[in-house]
Amino acid sequence: MATLSYSEVQEFVNNSHLEQYPKLNISILRNIVVETIEPYWRYFAIKMGFNAQVKFGEYDNVFQEAVGGMGNVLNKDTDVVMVFLKMDTISYDLANNYTALSVEQVHLEVKRIKEYIAAVLAGIRRQTDAFLLWHCFDLPTYPAYGIWDSQTSDGQLETLRELNRFLLSIIGSHTNTYCVDLNLCIARIGANNFFDPRYWHIGRAPFASAALYEIASENFKFIRARKGKNKKCIVLDCDNILWGGIVGEDGFAGVKLGKTYPGSAYCEFQQEVLNLYHRGVIIAICSKNNEDDVMEIFRNHPDMVLKEKHITNFKVNWQDKATNIRQIAKDLNIGLDSMVFFDDSEFEANLVREIVPEVEVIHMPPQKAVEYRNMLASCGFFDTLTITAEDKKRGLMYKAEVARKDLQKQSIDIQSYYKSLEMKLEICYADTFSIPRIAQLTQKTNQFNLTSVRYSESDINRLADSDDSDVMYVKLEDRFGDYGIVGVAILKHFADFFEIDTFLLSCRVTGRGVEDAFLVECMKLSGKRNKRAVRGRYIKSKKNQQVADFYKAHGFEVLEVKSDDTLYQFDLSKPYPDCPWYFKDNNVRL
Repeated sequence: MATLSYSEVQEFVNNSHLEQYPKLNISILRNIVVETIEPYWRYFAIKMGFNAQVKFGEYDNVFQEAVGGMGNVLNKDTDVVMVFLKMDTISYDLANNYTALSVEQVHLEVKRIKEYIAAVLAGIRRQTDAFLLWHCFDLPTYPAYGIWDSQTSDGQLETLRELNRFLLSIIGSHTNTYCVDLNLCIARIGANNFFDPRYWHIGRAPFASAALYEIASENFKFIRARKGKNKKCIVLDCDNILWGGIVGEDGFAGVKLGKTYPGSAYCEFQQEVLNLYHRGVIIAICSKNNEDDVMEIFRNHPDMVLKEKHITNFKVNWQDKATNIRQIAKDLNIGLDSMVFFDDSEFEANLVREIVPEVEVIHMPPQKAVEYRNMLASCGFFDTLTITAEDKKRGLMYKAEVARKDLQKQSIDIQSYYKSLEMKLEICYADTFSIPRIAQLTQKTNQFNLTSVRYSESDINRLADSDDSDVMYVKLEDRFGDYGIVGVAILKHFADFFEIDTFLLSCRVTGRGVEDAFLVECMKLSGKRNKRAVRGRYIKSKKNQQVADFYKAHGFEVLEVKSDDTLYQFDLSKPYPDCPWYFKDNNVRL
């Protein structure tokens, strides 16, 4: 994807109507000068639908601001904290005088820096639970001992790697905290393009303009995933995308696809798509073509990496692509804003942008086919903060959904159809194996989500371990397959009532009564704990209007209304709502 210049980014930000976007408050702790990155952060924030408000801590005042406490930088309004620590400023000796140090001196300096990192991290967490991105130490391009450095475990490279491993380890033990690998960013554009020694010596600003764009892009891959704005479905054209040439004109044997150039570029791109499939991304085809020609290549071409079994939805016809993409979204029951469309035709790309603006569109010029793989890998739209077992089975799950819809067409009425599915529910407390999936659902579920509160794995661990809350999940299985974990409820304990902090369900299974059965079990648990009532909150968002009356429909009464936040209560002296009768089996372990 094209990198914009500093002036282009600044112009985009200046011409954006920022008042229409919710604020994203970003606080920066640093021992270097990074102010020039702000327009890039604001650019990527706007592209995601946020108005970034960036607040910089004082230069090289990280320890005081973190450990001593600086309410003007870190406070309850902070959404994201970013930490930049350069080794030159923390330890001149490790960065610049390494060869003069004894082994003991190196060990003592490493110990000191580890203690410094731990203290800063703990200090930040005492002040805020905000999403924290800590940038790792960059490795020297020319290490202290030259070519020998990479051959020994006592060299400068290995010492800095040890500190980065420690950083990754301690970050993993904290809630809502992640490590940004600067060395990946450096590798993508090269150290000579990443650092500018003039800026460093003049103003302690190490990063060149290209580096600022790359770092900001990497930061917002994390933020996109945290905010549940990552994409679920990749929609692909075929001709000059999955293979070179036009199958209708060049024929089965004439398309470019194989182990050598130019066909190798398309095989490489397909492999990257397949990698996404195994990470849980849905793959759909949207191509203006004769279906038989396309299917012959999928089924019989010896060099196809993607197979028919990997594709969840085919739309191969002569209908316009905007209409086909809308139908794909309807077939899969996903939002248009969860899709990314790849096409080689600028006309088709612009058509979809114009008619279906919710869909992210990436134009892939045929003359740049050798760059296709990196264009896909670098976009970051499909990045997640965790990958679960359910993710890896998602393609099969959506294929099973097609079979369910075929069965539904044969059923007399909807409840007969549900009974014929032979659905089984399993409702349990969170455990080690389920926590990654539970956290992921809180991060990415938007439509059937009563409060839209986002939690990290560490958050869920903390809530599950607490005596003041319960974290539960629901699994669904039917005759066509296992959906895995599809719903989450988090109950917080008060003296005489439970409050449902989170209640959400995957859009793949809404409307089948799973939500009704799950809610009833939450209410029964409250009764078992001798509570007199259950409270539930609905916080309105742009996408969850479908559940606005969920609690009301289940007999809850309005207790309090504050703007878009409505608190409901159910008196447990009343009978519970009816539970759907058509489930074959409910295994409740609460």
